[in-house]
Amino acid sequence: MGAFDPGAGASGSRKYNQLLRIQEELGDKAAYGVTMGQVDHPFGDFRARREASVWQRLNRILLVLLIIAIWLVIVSLFAPPYKKLMQSRAEIDNLQQKVNEQQTLLARQTREVNLLKTNVTYLETIARDRLDLMKQGETIFRLETARAKPKPSDSARR
Repeated sequence: MGAFDPGAGASGSRKYNQLLRIQEELGDKAAYGVTMGQVDHPFGDFRARREASVWQRLNRILLVLLIIAIWLVIVSLFAPPYKKLMQSRAEIDNLQQKVNEQQTLLARQTREVNLLKTNVTYLETIARDRLDLMKQGETIFRLETARAKPKPSDSARR
C-alpha cells in the first residue's frame, strides 16, 4: 500500500486557482505558451539579461574602486599631519621628562642651600668633608674605591 497523501487531489486545483488569480491581476498582460523572445519585456531573451548583469557587475566594481580611491585620497591627506602630530607629542613628552628632572634637581639643591643657611651641624659636616678638616681628637677613615691598574706598555716589556 502507498503512503496516504491527504492533499494529493487538491494540490492541482490549488495551483490552478492560483494561476487564475494571477491572470485576473495581470489582465491583458498575461501570456501563456509563448517563448521569452516573444514577450514584451526588457530582459526577454537570455543574451540581453546576461549583458545587463555584466554591466551591473562592472558598475559595482567601478563603485568599489571609486570608494577605495576616495579612501586612499583621504588617508594620504591625513597621514602626514597625523605623523607630525605623533612626533610633536613624543617631543613634548621628552621635554616634560627633562623639566621634571630639572625640577627635582632644583628642589634638591634648594633643600641643601636651606640646610647650609639654617643648620650649623650640617654646615660643619660639609665643610670638614670638603676641606679635609677634623676636630681635635677625631679620627677619620676614608674608604676609596680601588683604581684600575695601568696596563704595562709595550716598551716596558722589551
